[in-house]
Amino acid sequence: MARDTSPIVKQSRREGFALHPKAAKVMVRKSGIPGQHAGMRTGKPSLYLQQLREKQKVRRAYGLLEKQFAKLMKEATRAQGLTGENLLRFLELRLDNTVYRAGFATSRRQARQLVGHGHFMLNGRRVDIPSIRVKVGDEIEVRPRSLKGGFFSALADIASTSSQKPLGWLKADIKKAKITIIGLPTREEAEEGINEQLIVEYYSR
Repeated sequence: MARDTSPIVKQSRREGFALHPKAAKVMVRKSGIPGQHAGMRTGKPSLYLQQLREKQKVRRAYGLLEKQFAKLMKEATRAQGLTGENLLRFLELRLDNTVYRAGFATSRRQARQLVGHGHFMLNGRRVDIPSIRVKVGDEIEVRPRSLKGGFFSALADIASTSSQKPLGWLKADIKKAKITIIGLPTREEAEEGINEQLIVEYYSR
C-alpha cells in the first residue's frame, strides 16, 4: 500500500496548513516555509503557484498520492454537478476519512493505518483498503477481536478528545464502536480552508 512518509510537520509548514494535530502545535511557534533559504522567497506568488499549492495542500490533507488524486479529479470532472464539490465529496467519503471524521482516530494518517491493518468491518466484512468509498446505508464497525485490547480499548477517551464536529452525513456510536452513513457530506462539512476552484483550474490548464 503506497503512502507518503515524508514528515507531516514539514509538509504542513510548506503548505501553511496544519495537516495533523501535532503540526498545529508546532506551527504556533514555528511557521513559514521550511528550508535554509526559505526567507529569501519574496513577491506575490503566480496564479499557477497558488493553484499548485492548493492542490498539494488538499492532496496531503487527505493522504493521497499524486496518481490517486489525479484519478479522483478525473472522476469528479465526469460526475454530475460542480467538479470541485464532487472532488471534496469523494474525498470525504473515503473509508479512512470516515473513520477519522467519526472520532475513531486522532488523525487521517492514524485512521489510514487502522483501516490498513484490518481493524474495521464494512457491512459485516473485514476490509483493509483505506480508499474504499462508503455510501448511504453502509455500516462500519470495529472488529470484535480488535476491541478486546490495545488502541480500541480506550475508544471512548479517543472520541472525547477528538476535534471533529458533529456531521450530518454520519452517525457514530462509540459504545457499539459503530459508524452508520446516513447521508452525503455537504460542501460546508468538508475540510475547512479549501479553495477547490483553484484545484479545478490547475487541472484545466
